[in-house]
Amino acid sequence: MANKKTAEKIQIKLVKSLIGSNEKQRRVVAGLGLTKKDQVVEHASTPTILGMVNKVSHLVEIVK
Repeated sequence: MANKKTAEKIQIKLVKSLIGSNEKQRRVVAGLGLTKKDQVVEHASTPTILGMVNKVSHLVEIVK
């Protein structure tokens, strides 16, 4: 497991509304800490976070 201090940081932006998405997708987006459209959050680039981004890739984008 990567050390949190040395892990690369990624910024995740919610680019689409959650209207029309199912409950599992809403929970994944909430788990990432996103609540509003165009909101950006920063997370460590871990396999868990990247898997969550992959699940809702049609709703979010990675901003560098």
